[in-house]
Amino acid sequence: MSLADWLGNSWLVEHESGAEEIGALLAIVERDLANATLAGLSEDWKLSIAYNAALQAATAALAAAGYRAAREQHHYRTIQSLALTIGWPANKIARFDRFRKKRNIGGYEVAGVVSGPEAREMHELATGLRDDVLAWLRKHHPRLLSE
Repeated sequence: MSLADWLGNSWLVEHESGAEEIGALLAIVERDLANATLAGLSEDWKLSIAYNAALQAATAALAAAGYRAAREQHHYRTIQSLALTIGWPANKIARFDRFRKKRNIGGYEVAGVVSGPEAREMHELATGLRDDVLAWLRKHHPRLLSE
């Protein structure tokens, strides 16, 4: 399946992006990666903040590819699109999606469900994704980077 197929399924909408938007998304990634390590935050919040960093990195890749996720299952589609944008491996996408589900439980249903190792693992995943998205942007869409 391709991003064009996803567009045909109404899972995506076409989107024209520019360096300003990509830069703003990447700035959120950096902010959230830093904030996810602040002392005094619950593990639930640390995971949630690191998850948002990863989601914004995935959003930047999708935008650079010319799309944004449709409203229905927005987070899920954005995460799954990483296979089609930057070629992220299935095992990393599965881990990211597992954290999406964990974040939903910790953010909306039950407090205290995230462990320290889980929060750190999400942070490591988000950091790796940031690095992979930046490398992909440099190779495939350098005009979108204002380094």
